Amino acid sequence: MRKLTHRYLKIIDWYIINKYLGTFFFTLGIFLVIIVVFDISEKLDDFLKHDLGFWDIVTQYYFGFIPFYLNFLSPLINFIAVIFFTAKMADQTEIVPILSGGASFNRFLRPYFFASSIIFIVSLVFNVFIIPHTNQLKTSFENKYVSNGNSEQKSEVHMQLDKNTFVYLQSFEQSQHTGYQFVLEKFNGDTLKEKIMSTRISYDSLKRVWSMLDYSIRYVNGLKEKMVNGTKKDTVLDMRPIDFEARNNIDAQPLKELNANIEKEKIRGTGNLVDLRYEKFQRFVYPLSAYVLTLIGVAMSSRKVRGGIGLPLGIGIFLCFAYIVTVQFSKVFALKGGLPPIIAVFIPDIIFGILGIYLLRNAPK
Repeated sequence: MRKLTHRYLKIIDWYIINKYLGTFFFTLGIFLVIIVVFDISEKLDDFLKHDLGFWDIVTQYYFGFIPFYLNFLSPLINFIAVIFFTAKMADQTEIVPILSGGASFNRFLRPYFFASSIIFIVSLVFNVFIIPHTNQLKTSFENKYVSNGNSEQKSEVHMQLDKNTFVYLQSFEQSQHTGYQFVLEKFNGDTLKEKIMSTRISYDSLKRVWSMLDYSIRYVNGLKEKMVNGTKKDTVLDMRPIDFEARNNIDAQPLKELNANIEKEKIRGTGNLVDLRYEKFQRFVYPLSAYVLTLIGVAMSSRKVRGGIGLPLGIGIFLCFAYIVTVQFSKVFALKGGLPPIIAVFIPDIIFGILGIYLLRNAPK
């Protein structure tokens, strides 16, 4: 590895890489302080009301809060870092000697893409393996101490548990793990074989069973039917209380669990399939912004302009916010507009990648 880097990376390359990563982590630290200060000021009353200790807040909340927002804002931070130190190099006439010495602009880009590859790998590892677990900390804390556990619930839920079993639930109370007006139907092909109706159904998290109260079971065998009534019956069903939340905290699901839920959702058809698939694809595609925004940042800020670094930095911040807005728009089109998630996650990178190539062709050589 050392021989390989020594062959392709020279002293000037390491100079640029150190500038890149140093500015990136310094900017990261500034944003971290700002985000935490604003969040503490917003949630201080909740912390004091529940008499939470400093260590409890840090380990149960901010260990999940900080990675989530730093990962979300990493494109902005990366872009600002690239524009800031590149524009400063151009303003101090450090880039002109490099290009005048015979190095092509593509060769000048090599250390940038080496550094952005490091950021890409770190971001990918965090997105796929770490962020889902830290999001569980953040979500659990917010539901318990900030949101008071009142998450929005679904109503009028139709769900398919397997090939032959269908479920309907009129409403569900998450705090009590209790649903009302429950109906379960079992088919053999197109023929109804069994129908269970219950006024109330509750989940026992210890036994992992559902208890049906005031139930009636209708068995159908051709022209013969049989009715059974009872006050309580325990049964095992392939569903959990979280299935009846309006938002299932998809971003807090590890990849293995996410894949399993995608397969379940293909059968159940509760309307969450697009959300699950978008979340899965987004975890792998979002880190690509490190390359796209680095390309735009270098192409924009490598030219020396009057007024110093202020103008490139201002334009860069505007473009980066435009990138984040485009990400959110493409997500809305996927979730609400019928756009395939695999296409939606690539739209921002495609649009800004084309912009980066255009700016690169017009950059000073």
